[in-house]
Amino acid sequence: MNIKELRYYHDLVIQKNFSKVATHFGVAQPTITMAIQRLERELGAPLFIRSQSHHDLTVTASGLQFDQHVQTILRELEVAHQELSRAKQERIRFGLPPIIGNYFFPAYTPALLAAGLLQRLEVEDHGSRELTKMLAHGIIDMALLGSLAPLQQDSFSTQVITRAPIQIIVAPDHPLATRTTGVSFQDLKKEPFITLANEYVHAQAFHQVSRAAGVRPKVVFKTHDVHVLKTLVAKNSGISFLTTLALEPQDHLVALPLLDLGAPEFIISVATRANRLLSPYGQELWGLLADEHD
Repeated sequence: MNIKELRYYHDLVIQKNFSKVATHFGVAQPTITMAIQRLERELGAPLFIRSQSHHDLTVTASGLQFDQHVQTILRELEVAHQELSRAKQERIRFGLPPIIGNYFFPAYTPALLAAGLLQRLEVEDHGSRELTKMLAHGIIDMALLGSLAPLQQDSFSTQVITRAPIQIIVAPDHPLATRTTGVSFQDLKKEPFITLANEYVHAQAFHQVSRAAGVRPKVVFKTHDVHVLKTLVAKNSGISFLTTLALEPQDHLVALPLLDLGAPEFIISVATRANRLLSPYGQELWGLLADEHD
């Protein structure tokens, strides 16, 4: 069994036609036929049910099960190629979600610059959900990720760096602004909300809190831009739900703690693939971000 045979096999599962697979790989049809026969002999199980003409195929249950393993092998091989290529270039593909990139990561840049690491970063800025997928598929090497609970994924190595509450934010002249000891979500059922778009962790937190409180909040506007959200709240266009990490004095906003049991917090972790062998530069970056928080 070799990689080329596995590629033939996976394509045949998709195409279900020997001649199409042969054309796709630029080989003679008997090459594909013999490769599949070798796999079936080695595995001791039929992988396809062939029609009389051998043109149309049905994948057996064993064949479908084997294809799941083949896909994993081919995917891991592709990830290995990507990681080795980046290691040669001494570059680090680094995932950075918008809120973390704008309000948390800048504190690290002096140390990264002094260590010669800042210029080695190729930053991918997406929401944490998308970056998690990219990390799992080996598209990026490392990421800072936002979550509502510590990340628990067997395929990742992670370290929590910091936590910050997610609170209700209002304009200073809003009637709720004096309730600095906190509010319950039930108190807000008639308030117009301005929220972040679904790719933000905040959307998940907002859904959890409203469901737990039995409230169907009135969302008047959704945005991808944290700055726009804060500006609209400051102008009393509505209230919002935001981590205190993203608040700055110049925003002129009031943050109110949520009194509900299990009020969410915004957790920032650094993460990489568990089976990823970090380059020396990657190890140094991990150390700067994670080790001091152990």
